[in-house]
Parts: sequence; structure tokens; C-alpha cells
Amino acid sequence: MSILKEFREFAVKGNVVDLAVGVIIGGAFGKIVSSLVSDVIMPPIGWLIGGVDFKDLAIVLQEKQGETEAVMLKYGAFIQNVFDFLIIAMAVFAMVKVINKLKKAPAPEPEKAPEPTAEEKLLTEIRDLLKNK
Repeated sequence: MSILKEFREFAVKGNVVDLAVGVIIGGAFGKIVSSLVSDVIMPPIGWLIGGVDFKDLAIVLQEKQGETEAVMLKYGAFIQNVFDFLIIAMAVFAMVKVINKLKKAPAPEPEKAPEPTAEEKLLTEIRDLLKNK
């Protein structure tokens, strides 16, 4: 089997395609959540604690010296990324719960054959008696 044929079979399998779609949608979802956190959630929180922009929160470890940039510990960006993660984790958790609930939906019971009428039971008995003679 040629390598190209093997690769084509691998790439066309449903799992690989599903994974690729998931990664693309996940990347787009990550951008939406990052925007939600940085543009919608964090500004009111910063305003509530005194007009602080979380992106600017940092500890300067070494000041800028000549051509050398300042060395900073940017803990505000870290806090914002933690919020990003928590929101994404909650959204994924909710999505998985909904999917699991849909998977566990009870399957409709197959219809049972209707109970034979008294006339059909009598005819069945007559048939069986004639067959035994």
C-alpha cells in the first residue's frame, strides 16, 4: 500500500476530520472568550477595585537601562488568563453536560405486536389441532 493511499485513508477517517473541526472551532471560541474577558468582564472589575486595568498590573524587577528593556512580572495578564481559562472551562463543562444528556435520552420502545383477539386465538387452536391429526 502506498504512503499516499495510507495517508488519504487516515485523513478521511471521521475522527481526524472531527478533530480538525474541533481545533478550528476551539481556536475561534478562545478568541471570543478572550475578548469577553478582556473587553467586557475585566473593565468593570477593575473599575470596582479603583480603576485598575489588569493588563497594566506588574512588578518591575529591573528598570530599563539603556538599550535593555525593563524586566517585569506581569501578574495582571496572568489574572486575566486565569479568568479566560475559567470561563472556557465552564463553557466546555456545560457543553459536555448537554451532550451527555442528549446521549442518555431514552430510546423509544419498539411497538409490541397487538394482543390477538379471541377469534384469532380460537382459529390458532383449531389450526394446531388440525396439524396434530
